[in-house]
Amino acid sequence: MEKPLDNTLINKETTTAGLQAAAFVAKALADENRLRIILSLTQEKKSVSRIVEELGISQPLASHHLKELKRALLVNVERSGPFIYYELADRRIASILADLTGLATDLLTNRTAF
Repeated sequence: MEKPLDNTLINKETTTAGLQAAAFVAKALADENRLRIILSLTQEKKSVSRIVEELGISQPLASHHLKELKRALLVNVERSGPFIYYELADRRIASILADLTGLATDLLTNRTAF
């Protein structure tokens, strides 16, 4: 049986501003390529060309998704000479992705109908 939710956490985190912020971040995460990019950045910062090579997506597509992740404050950008490197803005992003993936897998595995 699932344990009940902690009401103090719910009350603290469910202010209008908190929910708007969560929706803003969730919208940025609502794309498989963005999730794959985040997963790719969990170990180290990477250049766009390395992300393109690892994920097998086009450079314009990778740049578009990185721009959206940057806009949502999920990645930081560092310039080193002619190269631009991306890294996760916060290590908790990787944990959230792992939790979300586990939850989604469990829910979809146990569903009986849409």
